[in-house]
Amino acid sequence: MTALPPTDENLTRDGLAPTVEKGQVLILACGALANEIIAVIRQNKWDHMTLTCLPAILHNTPDQIPAAVEDALLKHQKDFDQIFLAYADCGTGGALQSICDAHGIQMIQGPHCYSFFEGTEGFLDRAEDEIDTFYLTDFLARGFENFVIKPLGLDRHPELRDMYFGHYTRLVYQAQTNNPALDKLAQDAADRLGLRYERRFTGYGDLETALASVD
Repeated sequence: MTALPPTDENLTRDGLAPTVEKGQVLILACGALANEIIAVIRQNKWDHMTLTCLPAILHNTPDQIPAAVEDALLKHQKDFDQIFLAYADCGTGGALQSICDAHGIQMIQGPHCYSFFEGTEGFLDRAEDEIDTFYLTDFLARGFENFVIKPLGLDRHPELRDMYFGHYTRLVYQAQTNNPALDKLAQDAADRLGLRYERRFTGYGDLETALASVD
């Protein structure tokens, strides 16, 4: 199986960005999960799976995610035996689940990727106690400037930091990998936001379990 390494460019500005060669099952995913899904597919030798990603930047406009997902489903459904949606709800208010129900496909359960990387059940059990927590994944640690700082205008108006993050007290870095460079980026992000830093190694959490359930 061959793969094209996902980059910030092809996961944020382009449309569909294919990352793994064709198989019988299409994994239609958020670009923020590309590296992790490629790793899981390779690790398990799931050669029947093809990964295609929508731009991760859609998370900044979650109301646009459902239409983009449905367009992709309609485009690709005739070419594959099965499609699995590698998104959680991601702020769509149940719209992604409705699309999956209408097309008869499965998706990852949970409110967002922070929950399924930690394990959704445990994450939801702790949610009330962590209402003051801002989360980073490997992807967001790597792309903090492009996905947090610039979209919020903090590069131009750093004085807005307290308006956006004043109710947070802690940044939790959910580490999918043991990477000292990403640890440093996550620590820097916490310092930049004035938040207490905590690192949790999650691995791939429920992501791998969800992909393994695809027939």
